[in-house]
Amino acid sequence: MMTAVHAYIARSATGPLAPGTIERRAVGPKDVRIDIRWAGICHSDIHTVRGDWGPQPYPLTVGHEIAGVVAEVGSEVTRYQVGDRVGVGCMVNSCGKCVNCQAGDEQYCTEGMVATYGAVDRDGTITQGGYSTGVVVDEDFVLRIPEAIPFDKAAPLLCAGITTYSPLKRWGAGPGKKVAVVGMGGLGHMAVKFAHAMGAEVTVLSRTLSKREDGLRLGADHYHATSDPATFETLAGRFDLIVNTVSAPIPVDAYLGLLAVDGALVNVGAPAEPLSLQVMSLIGGRRSYAGSMIGGIAETQEMLDYCAEQGIAPEVEIIPADQINQAWDRVLASDVRYRFVIDTTTLAA
Repeated sequence: MMTAVHAYIARSATGPLAPGTIERRAVGPKDVRIDIRWAGICHSDIHTVRGDWGPQPYPLTVGHEIAGVVAEVGSEVTRYQVGDRVGVGCMVNSCGKCVNCQAGDEQYCTEGMVATYGAVDRDGTITQGGYSTGVVVDEDFVLRIPEAIPFDKAAPLLCAGITTYSPLKRWGAGPGKKVAVVGMGGLGHMAVKFAHAMGAEVTVLSRTLSKREDGLRLGADHYHATSDPATFETLAGRFDLIVNTVSAPIPVDAYLGLLAVDGALVNVGAPAEPLSLQVMSLIGGRRSYAGSMIGGIAETQEMLDYCAEQGIAPEVEIIPADQINQAWDRVLASDVRYRFVIDTTTLAA
């Protein structure tokens, strides 16, 4: 039997989110029902609702940074039991059979992974996200949150964490490597923490120096303002890896010029506008321009365990549900240090 849960709902691309209820499916044999305790606010939530990435199936509840407690398990569930601390990230299903799923890259499922919100699930329903008090998810897409991670800080790791951990690991951030992080926001501050923990020399490239003190405190060795043209002259040819976390257009050629030979610029921010580059910016230094999207389930669990071992957690600001709309405005104004997390117990208030 379907169950109604409290949620904050977008009913159009332009209006504010408002409280209401959404339906969750009955728990099947392989399902886990989670009482959501914390939900992170990601810039992707705003892009989606505002239609920046295309039309959406309103009414829609967003949120793909979910932390909560197992409330019920299906008869065939083997990995979780009632009371476990768990999380759900950006996807809740995939085909499980294609070459990418078999390789642990469910996010690149050839049939299309099922996003946590705004996607068609395997039963034909539209998925609804974590700005709600409960969710039902296949156990294969549930993550275990280690006790060492503060529960109120865990949710952003399920998107901001894995989105930055995955490319840093894949492109070899570590001792002897010079890594630059473009942007000092929700994604960027996690990239700084991870790159520092991995042993790289870390530089933040931000529009201004307003967050310099935070950047250095979180592990950056250097901090430069990209609004200063001298930055691109001073740092030319310096970096082995640049991770671009901003969800706005950047002058790609200028950033490629900061790479050493064989360096890579990896985009994890997802601006609505197209980006362009001159091919000579790549050819001239055997450079690469790449993209990366979250990580598979196994890698996401690896990231959570790494955070527990290294004492890594996001910097968060906890808000009640009735401040969600104001929080979105502040995200757009870059006025958050560094991730909003909704206390979902306030959704029913």
